[in-house]
Amino acid sequence: MDKLKLEIIGLSSSHAQSGSFALVLGESNGSRRLPIIIGMFEAQAIAIEIEKISPNRPMTHDLFKSFAGHFNVDVKEIYISDLKEGVFFGRIICEDSSGNNVEIDARPSDAIAIGIRFNAEIYTNEKVMEEAGILVTDEVEDELETVAADQEEEENDELKNQSLDKLNSMLEEALQNEDYEKAALIRDELNKRN
Repeated sequence: MDKLKLEIIGLSSSHAQSGSFALVLGESNGSRRLPIIIGMFEAQAIAIEIEKISPNRPMTHDLFKSFAGHFNVDVKEIYISDLKEGVFFGRIICEDSSGNNVEIDARPSDAIAIGIRFNAEIYTNEKVMEEAGILVTDEVEDELETVAADQEEEENDELKNQSLDKLNSMLEEALQNEDYEKAALIRDELNKRN
């Protein structure tokens, strides 16, 4: 079965399920999107790696990378293999130091959180994309970008009005609460001022 390469397009809170997030993957050479609803913990794990934020202590997915490194195992790719009754299935394709490949069953959210730590490619197949993919036209894409930009601007305006001391204390609090999305926004505002 031919594989379709995917890229992470975005991560946002889900309006459909409280406390959940929508991870949006897009075809590398196409205009379809694959939205996957994931939990808050996995969303944070993906977000902190994308934003290159270093948490105070290693998270579970960082532990997996460290463990794999000590045993000379590399993650080569993430494969979203199936969709059954609304549930996505994934695999982590690993390679050991002898060149042997092993496929490990995983939830796609965990697989992607691990895969991005190894710079692994993400793939799916046509069957999954036909069942759950969404075709995004230029008009819809522009509308989505406008909504996201408006939300980010509102959050940035709130941060612009804070003093440096207040921003630093907000950053420390966000990191302690493991709210890495907010920490990234605060960090960006602090970087603008330096």
